[in-house]
Amino acid sequence: MSSSLQSLAGLPLILDYPRFLVLDKPSGLLCQPGLGPHQQDSLISRLQHECPDLRLVHRLDRDTSGLILLAKDLGMLRCLSGLFATRRVRKLYIAEVKGQLAGLSGQVRLPLARLKRQPPTYGFHPEGKECITLWRRLQLMKSSTRLWLSPRTGRSHQLRAHLAAQHHPIIGDPIYNSPCSASGLRLRALALRFPDPDDPSRQVRARAPMPAWAIA
Repeated sequence: MSSSLQSLAGLPLILDYPRFLVLDKPSGLLCQPGLGPHQQDSLISRLQHECPDLRLVHRLDRDTSGLILLAKDLGMLRCLSGLFATRRVRKLYIAEVKGQLAGLSGQVRLPLARLKRQPPTYGFHPEGKECITLWRRLQLMKSSTRLWLSPRTGRSHQLRAHLAAQHHPIIGDPIYNSPCSASGLRLRALALRFPDPDDPSRQVRARAPMPAWAIA
């Protein structure tokens, strides 16, 4: 794939390295196919139609937009998956939550487990998996708060479930803030940083554009 490409399968290309790339996933698109014919369209399906060797390194929820890392070969997939497993990948999200969140920064340390299958819903459970989320306030508004979020673990629905457990669900969340009136989940994977597997002395950094709702 040429480094001059601006998009791939209609998806914005953020970084294009010889053995991996970073794309900007839109909200509403599954990372991989789900169950049933109505859930077959996905980011990886579209990409593999043009580049069959591409593999997802991690996933985002369907309603979350932002950066997705993909490997171009199985060896790189193992390397990048290892970085995630050993928590050497730093992820930064921006979110807007309901209500005014007190304090300038903090952390949520709450074990999570799946509590419901349809729709998949996660919440606190004493025997759940360890989950840690760091947060820092970006902007306090009349009835909401914009936050920087940095998950230190990578569990399903972690950010959404953690914030809902603090009584500050993410605006537009159809599961944890229902009924919701906002159009779209206000959660975006904004930045990634990790050691380059081909040159561990240097860091790879990727950043997506800010979402429109965070600029208004």
